[in-house]
Amino acid sequence: MISSELIVSLLLILTVAWILGIFFSRFGLPVMLGQLLAGVILGPPLLGIVRPSLSIELLAELGIFFAMFHTGMEMDPKELLEHIWPSLTVALGGFILPFVLGYFAARVFGGTFFQAMFVGMGVSITAIAVQAVILHSMRINQSELGHIIIGAAIADDLLALIALSTLFGLAKTGTIQIMQVSIVLIKVISFFGVTILIGHFIMPRLTRRLTHEGGKGIMFAMSSALLMAYLAELAGLHLIIGAFLAGQFVRKEIMAQEVYESIINPFYAISYGFLMPVFFVSLSFHLHLAWNWSFITFAAVLILVAIIGKGITFEFCMPLNKLRSGYIRVGLGRIGLCLQLANPGELLADAQREFLLPGGRLDRLGIGLHRNEYFPFDPFGHALPRFQR
Repeated sequence: MISSELIVSLLLILTVAWILGIFFSRFGLPVMLGQLLAGVILGPPLLGIVRPSLSIELLAELGIFFAMFHTGMEMDPKELLEHIWPSLTVALGGFILPFVLGYFAARVFGGTFFQAMFVGMGVSITAIAVQAVILHSMRINQSELGHIIIGAAIADDLLALIALSTLFGLAKTGTIQIMQVSIVLIKVISFFGVTILIGHFIMPRLTRRLTHEGGKGIMFAMSSALLMAYLAELAGLHLIIGAFLAGQFVRKEIMAQEVYESIINPFYAISYGFLMPVFFVSLSFHLHLAWNWSFITFAAVLILVAIIGKGITFEFCMPLNKLRSGYIRVGLGRIGLCLQLANPGELLADAQREFLLPGGRLDRLGIGLHRNEYFPFDPFGHALPRFQR
């Protein structure tokens, strides 16, 4: 429901995000950092002028949905396939090493086995939507590097899904549930098989007579994106993977130029001009600032682990000519460093849906999932606030 409070909140969000975004861009930094800082200032972490709400959350989710569809439209699916092996190499190395480092970092801070495993997962997974936005801002999203980065991010999400299924089975029964992992693999393979069939055989036939009049192009694109998102959710993947693939299949080669432009231009305007700033600002609303040395030390260690893990991976997994460009370290080295600590919260939210017990707690894992609960381990004798999405 549109209310006066929502209108004022959006006005403040867009205004402050715009001003801070310009400030950061003048120093050669991503606009996203200004938007995140706007969320810290306006939201609960500092002033508390703008409060989280379901309406803002919905707009934020639509932001990454539209942005990933737009990213898919801009990128060439053939180039993604051509660079599949470098992408898989980077994804595998960028997943395993940060996972191991994150696991041992949590153990050093007194975490249990399962707590450390979940922290390691949170450090290793990739924020694909953030990478897509920053690649676009750097204007390398259509380059060879951009395709490798996005391909690696998608592969990283698939690895995370398989690892989570394995970890959930281990936490529930104490053994690896081979059947459960096999079902996950079958669902993922089936999803990509169905989407490829739709994109390769059905989409071209539907777009031959498509026109840009009366918003038909936009309606077709939205329907395609929603269908792919639904199939992704059925496969256990995030809906933005489906939106990205839908954008890949709604490509300029299978439709008239004016129809393509009538689709991609509105998606760009609504996502980058309105919804994505709302997404990044609202992301900072979930930041829990705890000014004690235990929290600061633990957060600093996790950030350092993420940087070291990703940096080493890309130094050895990427060809030297890619490294000399300097872009690969920026694109894949967790440009969204400020979001690095948001990933464990998203991971734990998935865990909550899987292991929801009375009171909403993961009692077997010992991890609190409510926004006011804490990690129950800390070598300094304090409760550590859990990192939130």
